[in-house]
Amino acid sequence: MTDERLEDIVGTIHIDLFATLDLVGQAPGGPDEDPEGGFPFGGWQAPLFEQTGGEQVAAGMRGLDALLLGRKTYDIFAGYWPHQEDGPDGGIASLFNSVPKYVASHSKPDLDWAGSSLLGPDLVTAVNEIRDRHQNVHVIGSLNLVQSLLRDRLFDRLNLWLHPVVLGTGKKVFDGGAVPANLTLVEPPFTTPKGSVLLRYALAEGAPTTGDMTTRS
Repeated sequence: MTDERLEDIVGTIHIDLFATLDLVGQAPGGPDEDPEGGFPFGGWQAPLFEQTGGEQVAAGMRGLDALLLGRKTYDIFAGYWPHQEDGPDGGIASLFNSVPKYVASHSKPDLDWAGSSLLGPDLVTAVNEIRDRHQNVHVIGSLNLVQSLLRDRLFDRLNLWLHPVVLGTGKKVFDGGAVPANLTLVEPPFTTPKGSVLLRYALAEGAPTTGDMTTRS
């Protein structure tokens, strides 16, 4: 089998994140989502979310055939989506409820949401196995898991929503988990009327290089 054919069948890992301008990604959806550390701004995204942003989120989920989630995000989703019907979310409820869900956890939780399974202890092996089974795998939220995926370069796309708010506290998107990497913008940025910006990046080869801005040819 040729290398091109192998690339065709290897799945893509998308990381979907909602962050502030100072790259806080903790608890965007609600006060009880992740209060760890006494975080006082749970639900910071809610006042900034509107229809055009929701349409972009739904569009980005087209073709999704598996979810890869950290334990906290899984628990939030499992408590919400099985009880929802399709509506303004553009069919996300049916999609999330029907696709396989893979959960990263150091414990052995009860995974009652239909189609859920626990990842093996070796994250690299587990993610590569998921790539072999699926074409478009999305990681949503799951900041602790994201740190590991960034560190081990176990992702292909980073879909980063930046919102026009600075919090000054909370868990950061790149908090100790990233390694030097180049990324390529694959689509023009999308901006909502309230000033949120969606940046879609692909992981590129190589490490960042440096130069000297004071040098003139």
